[in-house]
Amino acid sequence: MQGIDVQPVRYIPDWLTTRATQHPQQVAIVSPDGSLTYQALYDAACSYAASLCKLGVTEGQRVAVLTKKGQRYAVMLHALMQLNAITVPLNWRLTGAELAPQMEDCGCVLLLYDEDATSLAADIMEHCKPDLGARQIEQLEVTADRVSRDDVDLCRTHAIIYTSGTTGRPKGAMITYQNHWWGAMASAMQLGLSINDKWLVPMPLFHVGGMAVLIRSLIYGTTVVIHNGFDERAVNRAIEDEGITLVSVVPAMLQRMLRERTRPYPTTLRTVLLGGSAAPKALLEQALSLSVPVNQSYGMTETNTQATTLQSYDALRKVGSSGKPLPITRVAIAAASGLTTAPHVEGEIVVKGPTVIAGYYNRPDANEMTFRDGWLYTGDIGVLDDEGYLYVLDRRSDLIVSGGENVYPAEIESVLSQHPAVLESAVVGQANEEWGQVPIAFVVLQPDAQASADDLRAHCRNRLAGYKVPKDVHFVSSLPRNASGKLLRRALREQV
Repeated sequence: MQGIDVQPVRYIPDWLTTRATQHPQQVAIVSPDGSLTYQALYDAACSYAASLCKLGVTEGQRVAVLTKKGQRYAVMLHALMQLNAITVPLNWRLTGAELAPQMEDCGCVLLLYDEDATSLAADIMEHCKPDLGARQIEQLEVTADRVSRDDVDLCRTHAIIYTSGTTGRPKGAMITYQNHWWGAMASAMQLGLSINDKWLVPMPLFHVGGMAVLIRSLIYGTTVVIHNGFDERAVNRAIEDEGITLVSVVPAMLQRMLRERTRPYPTTLRTVLLGGSAAPKALLEQALSLSVPVNQSYGMTETNTQATTLQSYDALRKVGSSGKPLPITRVAIAAASGLTTAPHVEGEIVVKGPTVIAGYYNRPDANEMTFRDGWLYTGDIGVLDDEGYLYVLDRRSDLIVSGGENVYPAEIESVLSQHPAVLESAVVGQANEEWGQVPIAFVVLQPDAQASADDLRAHCRNRLAGYKVPKDVHFVSSLPRNASGKLLRRALREQV
């Protein structure tokens, strides 16, 4: 039987417009700065979109957003979406010298910042000059004009989020509206969905995880609860008193939450989505004893958060596992013999599916290496068990995950090498009860040179975000290397 030629759907009704029309009084955002209904969020987004349009922002242009207040960020995110401009979230934990190259790399035309980020914005502007300059959000012109859109183009790039590579050079991950749509669908299938959901985000929104919660809540028409920073007492209080149903944290955050609380959590909390790094068995046991439904996950910016999720009922049966792939995602192991899903074969974890990003902005070299035949080569080493559960054995062997933040040794080593007393250095991660890992430096000094650990830490502190500064410095006569001269980081890890 012959039918019509069906084409893939590319355009769907705008998400915010739909929510403002169908559920105008539903609460969209709750934050320390107040609450916004979907109607109020739509009005604010369309008004700010008009203001940005008057500044000269046009469709497809990149706009950097630097905010420490979550609601400011959310409103700017929605305003730029109404303009079909591309959001470039900036990590306010970095320095101006670190952020300026990101803006220049993707050609940001404007820097938007809030009052709390004024000094950092000034630091950035010392290093780069976007075409439209910088504007403080609180001082943007309030206008009665409105700019809005009717459709979401699923193929269009929504945001560029920068993630450092192992060389230390930042890469701009291009996240499309399709990535968001399918991520929302997969998350709902994996974690369930209720119109009464309140998803708490106590982590910075410039991360892909924070952005994902904002967009998923928009697509679902549910409520996102924003905390401007993590405070375990505030999170526990919100779960107890405000009907929080989902919360996204990393193991270090969960550990602090459990340390502060002795009684079981309310049954209204149905999911704690745990990312960043694997949770130790003792933490899982403590969480489950307090009725915390922990769902561990594996993912990255390049997969728009989750690629696999471990359900809470498997938490102790599959300790160390990151779970099974989302319903729309394929996960395989790239071994010497080729791609396989056979159990107990170690190799590089590869991912395929509609949540995988469209590539890195203006980085054909990285794209060629990372995206092959439709698969994302993660650089992580893993193995599947007999039931198809993924175990991550080494998270990008050199990568340090500290409090949910990615820390790349090469970047710290580059800064250390700029100190006149340093001949060479190597940085590895050390296990830490509070942060998961912290960076530790091994340093070889120049002949006859002198420098203390405090000297080198101060040198790094002036050039790097605080969480990247080595927590300890060991002075050694030489670094361990193999016969070909390659640094043996594993030998250093064993020492710490």
